[in-house]
Amino acid sequence: MIFQAARILSLTTISFLAALLITPFVVQLLKKIHANKQIRNVPVFYNLHKHKENTLTMGGIIIWATVFGIAAVVALLAWIFDGFWGYLNFIDRAETYLPLAAMFLAAAFGLFDDIMGALRIGANGGGLKVSQKLILYAIIAAIGGWWFYFKLGFNTLYVPFYGNVEIGWWYIPIFMFIMIASAFSANETDGLDGLLGGVSLFSFGALVIVAFALGKYHIAAFCGTLIGALLAFLWFNIYPAKFFMGDTGSMALGITMGVVALLTNTALFLPFFAFIPLIESLSVIIQVISRKFFGRRVFALAPLHHHFESIGWPETEVTMRFWIISAVISALGLILFFISRFLL
Repeated sequence: MIFQAARILSLTTISFLAALLITPFVVQLLKKIHANKQIRNVPVFYNLHKHKENTLTMGGIIIWATVFGIAAVVALLAWIFDGFWGYLNFIDRAETYLPLAAMFLAAAFGLFDDIMGALRIGANGGGLKVSQKLILYAIIAAIGGWWFYFKLGFNTLYVPFYGNVEIGWWYIPIFMFIMIASAFSANETDGLDGLLGGVSLFSFGALVIVAFALGKYHIAAFCGTLIGALLAFLWFNIYPAKFFMGDTGSMALGITMGVVALLTNTALFLPFFAFIPLIESLSVIIQVISRKFFGRRVFALAPLHHHFESIGWPETEVTMRFWIISAVISALGLILFFISRFLL
């Protein structure tokens, strides 16, 4: 286990340094293709964020490109030399094929949406509509649910303090719900400098510990590599952000988070590990329902982080407080996870 811990920390460090190294090249590419963020023309929202108009977006490329690059290079070197490189290699059919594939699909769809937004194509010149994004999430989720159930034989859900419950074909719709919710929630959280990146650090940090405790060391190594890339991304994304994550980053993070939780059979702990994304998406749903059926707003602005902005909280204050809440609730989720395993 000590060697596995060293392996995960090594990959995290390598990933951080690699992401820092490729960032200038990604930034130059984004400038070349004029990947500038267009701020939504909603009065209150625009007044809060108009100073961010034309900031580079699609910075999420740094995160997933680093993960894929390290996975490919290490796997190639392991195939040629084995030994040390084989020790670092985390590509594994049973554990990491699916999260890597899911991340790729989500990143590709998100990149397509970001390009539409940069070109001012789509809904109000801002890319895909929410309904269109939900359809894309559903497509990815349906493919994943089918694969998990029919190819991998997943048909149980771990219920904390009770154990595994066999749910049969219900696994597919539950899988789809978790995936769609994870992607939607991550997308809604990505609205302030450093917010989703920082919150995701705690989420994937918790999932690293869970995977390690379950002996799924390749998944833990994969998540460690993702954390390293996230740390490098945050170096430039904290206020004032040099670039934004974009849908190519938020979709990739949300979908991957859901897949890893399902692979470790800890989906019911996800509300703890991804507490901030959960309440962000709930705030949007509550706002939409309230406006549609009661004709009034519950929040000054949704998602929730914009509500706090609009009532006078500085952006950095909102971000840091949400980070703290995320850290505390993720820790609570880990406590419950270990207590549940100990009692069962």
